[in-house]
Amino acid sequence: MPYLLLAEGFSGDPHYGKTMRGVLRYRWDDVVAILDSTRAGEVEEGLPVVGSVEDSLALGPTTALVGVATQGGRFPPEWVAILRACVEHGLDVENGLHVFLTDDPELAGLAQERGVELRDLRRPPPELSTATGENLAVDATIVLTVGSDCAIGKMTVSCELDLEARRRGLRSVFVPTGQTGMVIAGWGIAVDAVVADFVAGAAERLVVEGAERGGELLWVEGQGSLLHPVYSGVALGLYHGSVPHLLVLCHEVGRTEIEGAGGGPHPIPPLRDLVELHHQLALPARPARVAAIALNTRALGEEEARAAVAAAEEETGLPADDPVRFGAAKLVDAVLAAT
Repeated sequence: MPYLLLAEGFSGDPHYGKTMRGVLRYRWDDVVAILDSTRAGEVEEGLPVVGSVEDSLALGPTTALVGVATQGGRFPPEWVAILRACVEHGLDVENGLHVFLTDDPELAGLAQERGVELRDLRRPPPELSTATGENLAVDATIVLTVGSDCAIGKMTVSCELDLEARRRGLRSVFVPTGQTGMVIAGWGIAVDAVVADFVAGAAERLVVEGAERGGELLWVEGQGSLLHPVYSGVALGLYHGSVPHLLVLCHEVGRTEIEGAGGGPHPIPPLRDLVELHHQLALPARPARVAAIALNTRALGEEEARAAVAAAEEETGLPADDPVRFGAAKLVDAVLAAT
């Protein structure tokens, strides 16, 4: 399904454009163009940036993918015309925001008229319920990425660790828990859109399915942060529902406060305290341990990045690395050694 990535106004934003960036990293071959009128005529990751849906049609997209993750999950007003243009030109639309396109009578009617599909990735499966304990019977090693904040690379770390494990011939599966991961993997549940009581049940279903897909090593994509005043609930529900054996703690070097939360400041504690926090909040039936530290060093030069990795190891006594910058081998080794 050749994608037109919709990123109007956000294609240059590493935070709110993170869905676009995840798809470009892991499904680049499936993308034909990026839509952002503020950068029309530029090139991003070797792909053309177009100013309108009409400008993309000669490149052959069949699906328009909403490539942004706005705070609150709502569409900016200028997107209404863009979404309508996609449908009018016969493009299916995949949407990962909290506002469901299929709930818009006008757009849904137009989609039916044009014979296209609107896919709301965040709409939960209708039969979800509470966790049953089946998660504890999964015959696989479950590894959850957790973080010091949101939007620091938990999904990317999970993908990189999965790719490295599969390169080694291990029966490894990436377990997607958010809209971007779902686009990359082609399955999953966006747990942040699930009724609070059912978040753990959704996580349970995901690890069960990951094992059914052949995974003996499951890398569960983390969401939110236990420290985040807004998103801690989904982080804890995912933690307890996925019942991980091991954790990989993710942190962006240089970030000292939680972003995107009012009423602060909300300082991020030292890594050693974060490790202990996650140990203390583990489900008693399966006391997970942090196996490694994954750092995001994108704001640093290479020498500074290596120094940050060494400092994290000294502080926590755990293996650390930036799996995007330096490869995931060291972190996979740490997880395998801890199993």
